[in-house]
Amino acid sequence: MTDKQTKKNVHLIAVGGAVMHNLALALKYNGYEVSGSDDEVYEPSRSRLQAANLLPQKMGWHPEKITKHLDAVILGMHARPNNPELAKAKEIGIPIYSFPEFIYENAKNKTRIVVAGSHGKTTTTAMIMHVLRYSNIDFDYLVGAQLEGFERMVRLSDAPYIILEGDEYLSSPIDRRPKFVHYHPHIAILTGIEWDHINVFPSFDNYLSQFDLLLESFEENGTLIFYQKDEHIRTVLRKSNHPIEAIPYDLFEFEIKNQQTWIKRWGLPNVPLKIFGNHNLSNLLAAFHVCKKIGIDEETFYEAIESFEGAAKRLELLYQNDHFIAWKDFAHAPSKVRATTNAVKAQYKNRKLVACLELHTFSSLKKAFLPQYTETMNAADVACVYYSQHTLQMKKLPPITPDEIRAHFHYPDLKVFTCEKALKAFLKNQKWENANLLMMSSGHFNGLDLMGLAEYLAKK
Repeated sequence: MTDKQTKKNVHLIAVGGAVMHNLALALKYNGYEVSGSDDEVYEPSRSRLQAANLLPQKMGWHPEKITKHLDAVILGMHARPNNPELAKAKEIGIPIYSFPEFIYENAKNKTRIVVAGSHGKTTTTAMIMHVLRYSNIDFDYLVGAQLEGFERMVRLSDAPYIILEGDEYLSSPIDRRPKFVHYHPHIAILTGIEWDHINVFPSFDNYLSQFDLLLESFEENGTLIFYQKDEHIRTVLRKSNHPIEAIPYDLFEFEIKNQQTWIKRWGLPNVPLKIFGNHNLSNLLAAFHVCKKIGIDEETFYEAIESFEGAAKRLELLYQNDHFIAWKDFAHAPSKVRATTNAVKAQYKNRKLVACLELHTFSSLKKAFLPQYTETMNAADVACVYYSQHTLQMKKLPPITPDEIRAHFHYPDLKVFTCEKALKAFLKNQKWENANLLMMSSGHFNGLDLMGLAEYLAKK
């Protein structure tokens, strides 16, 4: 189905999703006839689909679009099980795929490399892609963010390899298996297991069992590269009877000189990096093992990784001068919050660190999940938590008080805000000489202009 000469007709239900619209663009590039539907399409999906003449002319669901001339329907997670287009496809017998199922159909004859785990997936996937591109190795990919230098988040071709960010979330509204079980990896990374997606996996044991399914899905005699200090990964490995090679990793040895991180190589020149933090050094060692497994020599890997600047939305620089740096980071899960806060403080030990976290996801706003955040921000000199009462209402969650937030974070004098204007005023009143700002969220702090705020603070 990736042959440009073979005209295939595909319809995407919920085409506006991050991966779904990138898949639509990739398929059109490959010569497919592509159509799609959605009840609403937001930016940047809207502009990108419009530029490719793939934006639905009328929003909503239109069963008349589903006809027997279609070769496949791809069902996005945003649709509902009773979607009228889905019902029509079932009625007339059109093959229906979730997007991971469809990706696998296009990758059966490739070496499939899957990056899974509760954190670090996008960054680790981006590291592998960076090294392969530097090495002039042809590969396909599916990654969960728009990466600099790559036009889309999805590529499908006749390349011999495919790099897949393996998500444990549901495959589709009618397929409640995790996405990664469809990929059947030859090689996989498991970065760590930490309870997430509490709206779908109501207990940690339920969440953990998804990774049992991952190991069962491996191609026979596949290779798992796993973070050796994660006790939950070891639990999953002990339970598995599936024949795989298991390679443990920790992190590269490193040193920090003049606020730059260097990989140590005994007897050889150290390698300067543009990234920093134990979590990045750990992800990088996992990527190293994958690259070594597919035949990339060590010197090429080190040459390539010197120019890696990180993945999109991961420690994204907002503003910098000689006494102040501000970042926005996608961190929202507890392990990500802890890792990012620790990394910034370790890299800039002699600067005050003001760290702000927005609780925005369904999991982070559930009272039962809040204990997971205990001591995650303790490396910061000043710590703030922001959440929106409106977001709680939209997600139909019970109210949370600032005192409940403070009780679970276990941070002395934690500042808690429910109004972005109050948070902004607090930050403006801080002293910013020889200080750094870290804003962490998968949301947008209710529209707070972070770039403008960072520029203002830098000039104080």
